[in-house]
Formats: sequence, C-alpha cells, structure tokens
Amino acid sequence: MDAGLYIVGTPIGNLGDLSFRALETLKEVDLIVAEDTRHTRRLTDRYDITTRMMSCHKFNEKQRVEQIIERIHDGQAVAMVTDSGMPCISDPGSRVAALCREAGIEITSVPGPAAVTTAVALSGFGEHGFIFAGFLPHKSGGRKRDLQKWAEADLPVVLYESPYRLIKVLDEIEQHLDPDRIVFVAREMTKKFEELTCGTPAEIKAAYEGRNVKGECVVIIQPAKQK
Repeated sequence: MDAGLYIVGTPIGNLGDLSFRALETLKEVDLIVAEDTRHTRRLTDRYDITTRMMSCHKFNEKQRVEQIIERIHDGQAVAMVTDSGMPCISDPGSRVAALCREAGIEITSVPGPAAVTTAVALSGFGEHGFIFAGFLPHKSGGRKRDLQKWAEADLPVVLYESPYRLIKVLDEIEQHLDPDRIVFVAREMTKKFEELTCGTPAEIKAAYEGRNVKGECVVIIQPAKQK
C-alpha cells in the first residue's frame, strides 16, 4: 500500500456496517491510529485485523502528529480512525489531517457512516440541507449563546450531545428558543436498542422521564419557520 494518511470511516454502532474497502485498508496499512485503541480493538477482533495500533486522542494529538508524519515520510501507510464514524467530524483528527497536508503528504479518504447524516436522513428534516453545530459548550453561557445564534435558522440544526446532558439541552431549547419547537432525538443509532423520538422538548422529556439515558445522542432542531 502506498505511503500516506488514510482517513477511514468506521461503524457508528453496528459493527456489520464496516465497508469492504475500509476492511481492506485497515488490514493493509502499517499502522492504525485510533482515538481509543481499546474501543477499536473490538472492531479489529471482529474482522481479524492484526495491524499495529497507536492511540491519538484530543489530549495527545499534538504530540502524535509528529510521529505520524515521520512514519509516513519513512514510507509507511497510516490509517486514522475514531471510536465511531468519520474522523475529524466533532472528533479527533483535524490537526493530523491539516498538518499532513501542510507537509505535502498524500491523504486518502475511505468514507464510512457518520452519525450526523444518518440522523438527518432518519429525521426527514434535511431536504434542503442542514447546519451541523457539533457539541455545544459545557458552560451554560456558551450553550445559551450558541442556541440563540441558531434561533432563526431556516435549516435544521444538528447537535451532538452526551446522554447525561440530553434533558438539559431539551430544557435549554425550551427556554432559549421556543417551547413548541419540534426536536428529533436519535439515540444508539444502528444498535439493538436504537431509539428515535420526535416532538416538543416537553414531549421528549416525558418519554425519557425516570429512565437512565445511555448512548450518544444526536439532537436535530427543526427550523423556526416550520413550527
């Protein structure tokens, strides 16, 4: 395999969603750079992938990128994956891709599933496009500012959210936007317990009342003009 950086999309939940091309790439490269090697090990074990792995996450990405560039300049092929979906989309990898490009390194994308596009397709909101806002800030002031920024957007706004903050973000949509704004929540997509919920913030909160919410969530806020 030619030397370079290969950005590889991996399943967002169901391990059966790995593409043939991604499987071939992960088997043939010299090194897999993974957000969490323990998480990726479940995938590599499933498909008998024995390629060496090295971690690269938000806390060590700055240091790892130098090692990655050095390995590629030495003739190695390096694949980059995150815990799920496509790297560099609200996930580690952007610094690696940018600095490899600056270094004149060939970068190849091996596309795969992405939570954002999967959720938009399921919601039925995305006919005319969408705005992807990723994760909201942790602090309440920043969350309020970002939500108000999208209050009058004429396209649906897609957020990633931790299950521990799902009820909080629904409260904030109700408070800072409109209690009648329609919201779509996708949880545990492609997995056994996938759950899709659509309604006002209050209706969705009622559906989750008294439950221990697990699994990463995608929250899509319908445009104001479609209330």
